[in-house]
Amino acid sequence: MSKVKVEGLGDTSRDIKEKTIDELGFNVLYIDLNSCFATTEQQARPKLRNKPVVVVNRLVEKSTIIAASIEAKALGIKVGMRIDEAKAIYKNIVLTETEPSKYIYVHKKLKSILSDYSPKVVMKSIDEGLIDLREASLEIRNRTPEDIASEIKARLRHDVGSYMKCNIGFSYNRFLAKLAGELHKPDGLDYITYENIRKVFSYLKLTDLPGINKRTEKRLKTYNINTPIELLDAKEETLRVQVMKSIEGTKWFKRLRGEEVDDQNDITKSIGRQFVLPPGSTLEEIKSNLVHLAEDVGFRLRTQDLYARGIYVWTTFNLSEDHFTVHKNILKKDTFSSDKDIIELSKQLFDKIIEETKSRSKNPRIIGISLYKLSTEPTKQLDFEHEKSEKFEKVSKTIDEINKRFGQRTVHSAYTLKTNEVRTKIPFGSTRYLDKNIG
Repeated sequence: MSKVKVEGLGDTSRDIKEKTIDELGFNVLYIDLNSCFATTEQQARPKLRNKPVVVVNRLVEKSTIIAASIEAKALGIKVGMRIDEAKAIYKNIVLTETEPSKYIYVHKKLKSILSDYSPKVVMKSIDEGLIDLREASLEIRNRTPEDIASEIKARLRHDVGSYMKCNIGFSYNRFLAKLAGELHKPDGLDYITYENIRKVFSYLKLTDLPGINKRTEKRLKTYNINTPIELLDAKEETLRVQVMKSIEGTKWFKRLRGEEVDDQNDITKSIGRQFVLPPGSTLEEIKSNLVHLAEDVGFRLRTQDLYARGIYVWTTFNLSEDHFTVHKNILKKDTFSSDKDIIELSKQLFDKIIEETKSRSKNPRIIGISLYKLSTEPTKQLDFEHEKSEKFEKVSKTIDEINKRFGQRTVHSAYTLKTNEVRTKIPFGSTRYLDKNIG
């Protein structure tokens, strides 16, 4: 998410406060919960409120911060820092381990609130979503944006907790609404209109625009496009033929002018997980963690009613200046989705990695599994092996139903009895798996 800084940019609601959503032509409301994981912990534990809090997966000095409270961010503590780096900034930083059930609860509440304003709500991540106002009722569209936003903020405080804050942005398309929602954090409310877009852009850098990273910025500057306003003024042909050298240039031209080009269903291309191993892990312990990851990605695959043909396993060694990563993969003719298949294939690949690297390092530190070449339909082969595979898939799906009903990992491989450090992964991106799993 871009870190927009707009000191000096005033209230973007000027001249529109009495106008309705319909009169303004707004099509999208974007919402982002402020410091969601950390704020959720502060909401759940009042003694943490108004204190700098960070959330990590494990309470060890080298753990990476995955969320920081508003108070922690004010001190300069950022997501991605290690715990020891955060303590160097503020030694009394409060550390909390992730508790996924809390964040899933907040996600469900937020989605429920948003769904009351339009039948089309898209959750872009666990703490970020949008309302497609084109699908909203006339009653909703005849209300002012400020009225709707104030009501949503009030409902969030009432339904989830008084410490919860969010940013809301309105505009003509997803891109501009998201940008509006990032202008004044925390607890902001902003609008981007045809009348104020040039003023807003004058306060921004290219990398403040969602979707513009350092690499894209460098490409733009090569063609003397150094600011968001210069990007806004660029011709469609220049962006398409010279800068982007693809239809992406046309999309950017339209996106900046309020046309909707991002209303597309995302296609799941791969499902994966990784785990940072405790120092000194034995090969047997690593394999147990690998099986845990295999069961997790298998569950996610089946939850989305998908099948895989490909699997790759990767291992990073050393985690120092001489670190290196080795990948191994298998692409099968037929699809698979059972835990048994995924576990067996991942073990085969990991054994190959260890055999290949035994003369280079005996210090695996990160392992990962990813399933790819996904499809919505299984291949159907009339042979004995396929019949066995179908039986294993049925067993896996039965275990899935038990775990959904009675709690995660109620039933799991005995091989993973001692892998509790492989904690539930919270999705920062797409929530397709999460939303389908929680109904």
